[in-house]
Amino acid sequence: MGRVRPVGEKRRREKEMVAEMIALYCRGRHGSRGTLCPQCAELAAYAAARSDRCPFMEEKTFCSNCRVHCYQPEMRRRIREVMRYAGPHILFHHPVAAVRHTLSTLREKKRLEGER
Repeated sequence: MGRVRPVGEKRRREKEMVAEMIALYCRGRHGSRGTLCPQCAELAAYAAARSDRCPFMEEKTFCSNCRVHCYQPEMRRRIREVMRYAGPHILFHHPVAAVRHTLSTLREKKRLEGER
C-alpha cells in the first residue's frame, strides 16, 4: 500500500480537493468566475470546518468511506450533488488528482470489504 501521510497533510489535501470540486461545480452550474456564489461559499466553508474537526482523519480516506457521517442532511445532499457533477469533470481539470482519488477510493473499498 502507499505511504501513510501525516494527518495534517491528509486534511490539507482533502480540503483542497473538495474546494476544487465545489469551484468546478459553481462555475458549471452557477456561472461563477473567480469567486464562489454565496451558496457554494457556504458549502465550502462547511466542508472545511467538518474536515478540521474530523476525529477519523488518520484512518479514513474520504468522507464517503467514513462510517460516521457528520454532515447535516441538507449539507450532505448538497455535497453529493457537487460530487456527482464535479467527479466526471475533474478528470479534465486535475487529472493526476482524479486518478489518485479513484485509486485511493478503490483501495479503501477493498479494505472495508475485508473487514466485514
